[in-house]
Amino acid sequence: MQNFKLLYVFDPLCGWCYASAPALASLAAAFPQQLELMPSGLFSDAGAREMTPSLATHAWTNDQRIESLTGQVFSEKYFNNILMGTDVRFDSQAMNRALTAIRQLDASLETEVLHHLQHERYVNGQDTSAPQVVANIAAQHVQAAGYELDASDFALRLTHDEALAEQTHRRTQTTQSLMDKLAVRGVPLLLVQTGDQYEQISGKPLYVDPQALVAAISEKLSAAAR
Repeated sequence: MQNFKLLYVFDPLCGWCYASAPALASLAAAFPQQLELMPSGLFSDAGAREMTPSLATHAWTNDQRIESLTGQVFSEKYFNNILMGTDVRFDSQAMNRALTAIRQLDASLETEVLHHLQHERYVNGQDTSAPQVVANIAAQHVQAAGYELDASDFALRLTHDEALAEQTHRRTQTTQSLMDKLAVRGVPLLLVQTGDQYEQISGKPLYVDPQALVAAISEKLSAAAR
């Protein structure tokens, strides 16, 4: 059988990526060995910024559109604590580093932790640009899975671990290089890789009927096995 992978390109702060969370969960359940998360770094490093009134207005308008189309919740807590909060940054660096560290610990937990981070931000209004907040959320989930992870120690890793920072940087650079190679932009994006060929899936298929998406990809996997 040819090499078959599902490459999910995303940023943890992307509202449309949150909208695709049900599809991602279904893909993770159906294709645990083939699915690979690829953080794009869209809203980290040069893409990070302070939360300003204009950014908050733009984000909330987009968020309300996403909620009306997909049913994913963007709560009043999120609006008040994050968009209207003080000294809030729009920066996915801590989450990218956390996901990279968790992938090294147990790759099967990465998608679940991403979902928890998204839920805590958009539903419970927690500031997931803050390293300690990210560490608390990640540690709680990892501990529930049977691993030891101290939240305070993990928060220090997210800000001071140079090796983890470099690993995360290389990971986002790999994603950006692939996007450049394929001349694609925007997230979320699902790349179905068969050998050296890539099929792009974006937009509506990622936001409606996750089981239909799984069924379509299952057919592709069956075809690749022939």
